[in-house]
Amino acid sequence: MRTKPIITDATSDSYFFELVQGAMQTQSLRVQPETEMYLVKLLSRFLLSEQLFPRDGAGNYQDQPIAFLYKEALETEQEEARAAMFRQVGDITLYKAGFFRESLEQARIAVDYYVGIGGSAYQNVAVRADDRTAKNVFAELSDRFRTFVDLLFEVSALTSAVPSTSEADVLRAYELWERTGSERAAKILEKSGISVVRKSRDS
Repeated sequence: MRTKPIITDATSDSYFFELVQGAMQTQSLRVQPETEMYLVKLLSRFLLSEQLFPRDGAGNYQDQPIAFLYKEALETEQEEARAAMFRQVGDITLYKAGFFRESLEQARIAVDYYVGIGGSAYQNVAVRADDRTAKNVFAELSDRFRTFVDLLFEVSALTSAVPSTSEADVLRAYELWERTGSERAAKILEKSGISVVRKSRDS
């Protein structure tokens, strides 16, 4: 069972900032500073698992399929509320696809399905944003959604208390290395007896 370090609210941002920075370095990834900080804040917020579940009008938590939440956002008439709902869909989708990829695969849910919904949700936020910085952040989250899923996947691995090298972990490491050139993934493969050739990747 995966366990994670106990982190207080006062330290969570700095904790996740270091993890995001480390994952970006191993993947030779460059993003807007504002987008990087958005990811840090997202990770800090989802330390509380209830944040993964939106509330209904009565304040009760809802565990709905992400497609239902997306449809609800589309049907919301008030523009500000619609943008907030699309942002929530994007955030939840990004976090789940990155941190719970294994669970999605076990449930036979394609990560590409989440990438499509999440990318579209963030694009809907971007086009409704009045602030230029916010517009740029959400546009980047939309355009590079798959990249950020991989980034959070690596952050998730870094938060594991005990690294595992099971067959499933080796396969996931190979998948991550193929897409991102992750140095951490390469080391997992080499530890398992699989030689890899380092290759440069454009950011």
